Amino acid sequence: MKIAVIGTGYVGLVSGTCFSEFGHSVTCVDKDPRKIDALNQNVMPIYEPGLDVMVAKNRSARRLHFTTDLKAAMAEAEAVFIAVGTPSRRGDGQADLQYVFAAVEEAAAYIQDYTVVVTKSTVPVGTGAKINDILAARLDKSLFDVASNPEFLREGAAIEDFMRPNRVVCGADTDRAQAVLKELYRPLFLNETPVLFTSRETAEVIKYAANAFLATKISFINEMADLCEKVGADVQEVAKGIGLDSRIGGKFLHAGPGYGGSCFPKDTRALVSTADEHKVPMRIVRSVVEVNEERKRAMADKIIRACGGSVDGKRIAILGLTFKPNTDDMRESPSLDIIPALQAAGASIAAHDPKGMDEARELLENMEFCDDPYEAMKGADALVILTEWNQYRALDVGRMKDLLKAPVMVDLRNIYGRADLAGEGFKYVGVGRCPE
Repeated sequence: MKIAVIGTGYVGLVSGTCFSEFGHSVTCVDKDPRKIDALNQNVMPIYEPGLDVMVAKNRSARRLHFTTDLKAAMAEAEAVFIAVGTPSRRGDGQADLQYVFAAVEEAAAYIQDYTVVVTKSTVPVGTGAKINDILAARLDKSLFDVASNPEFLREGAAIEDFMRPNRVVCGADTDRAQAVLKELYRPLFLNETPVLFTSRETAEVIKYAANAFLATKISFINEMADLCEKVGADVQEVAKGIGLDSRIGGKFLHAGPGYGGSCFPKDTRALVSTADEHKVPMRIVRSVVEVNEERKRAMADKIIRACGGSVDGKRIAILGLTFKPNTDDMRESPSLDIIPALQAAGASIAAHDPKGMDEARELLENMEFCDDPYEAMKGADALVILTEWNQYRALDVGRMKDLLKAPVMVDLRNIYGRADLAGEGFKYVGVGRCPE
C-alpha cells in the first residue's frame, strides 16, 4: 500500500518507518526543509535506539521517502496519517489541535481518489468527527473516511512496540475504512496480534484512558513511597508484593520523582479538560495530575534535607536529565523542576546525561554540563540520580567517594541501596525506603 504521513516528529517518524518495514511505500512529509534534508542524509531529529538503522534500510529499499511536498506525497496514497503535535493549550490544558486541523485542510486539497484520513496524533474524543466535517465541506463523501489509530509507543522502545505490539486499536466506522486498516496491519494479523476495531470515539477515549491509568499507577506508588518512608517500610518490596497480583501487575509501580515526557502530563491534563467540558467529574485523574506536580517539588526538598537542610553555596552533581532513559526527550522531565528549585536555594549544578544534554542546554541555565558522570561529581557536596540510565547502574563507588566533597547519594530511582555503598561511609537516601 502507499501511505503518506504528515509530521516527522516522534510518532510520525517511528510510525512511517515501521510501516515501511512492513513492506508498504511510505512518504513522510514535514514543513521544515532542514529536518527533511537531514533525514534524507540519515540524520535523525530524535534519539531512538535502532531508528537510524531502520530508516537507512528502508530508504535504501526505496520504501521510505521524506519530502516537503505534500501533493507529491499524497499522489495515489490510500491512507494519510496525521502525526503532528498536539501540545497542551495554555489556560485550560486541553490539547491544541490547530496543527491537526491545518494538516487536514492542506491534505483535503490533494485527495483525488478514496483515501482514509487517520489520526495518529493523540486527540480528544470528538476530534475525528470535526475532521470529518472539515473534509465533508471540501470533498464528496465517497472520497474519504476518517479513522482513529492511536499510538502506544514507549520512548526508548518504540520500534519494538510498533513491530510487536500487545494490541492495535483502530477506530473506523465503515467497512471500507476497516479494510484499509486491516491491510496496513496485515503483518500483525499474521502474527496473531490482537487488533481491536471500535468506533472512532471509542478509540480516541482508549488512548487517553490508557495513559491516565498508567499515570495513576505511578502517582499511586509515589504516595505509597511517602508512607513507607514514614513507617519504615520498603516501597520496592511493597510494589513487588502487589505487582505479583495478576489483577494489578508490576509495571509502572516504580517510585521516583514523578512522570514526565510527551504523553502522560499533557494527556492527563487534556482528559481532565475534556471531562470538564462535558461536566463529568474526573476526580481521580485530576488528583493524579496534582500529585505528580507536587512530587517534583517535593524531590527538591528531599535533596536539600539530605544535604543537611541547606544547599546554599553547595555543588550538586546531577546524573540524568531526560524524563526517562534511552531517549533525548526533555519534555516535562522532573529535572526541569528540580534543578531550578535547587538553584533558587543557592546550589550550583553540574550535570551529565548520555543523550539529553543538547536539549537540556536550551532549557536549563547557569549550570555546568559535563562529559562524563565522574566529571560532574568532582568536588560535589552530593550526588543525585535523576534518570536511571544503564551507565549509572555500576558506578565505581570508591572513585565516587574520592571525587565527592561529601559522600552523599540521593537516588531518586532506587537503582542502588545502602548495601551497595556499604563500607564506604556514604549517606544514602532513596525513595520510599527506610527513613533517611
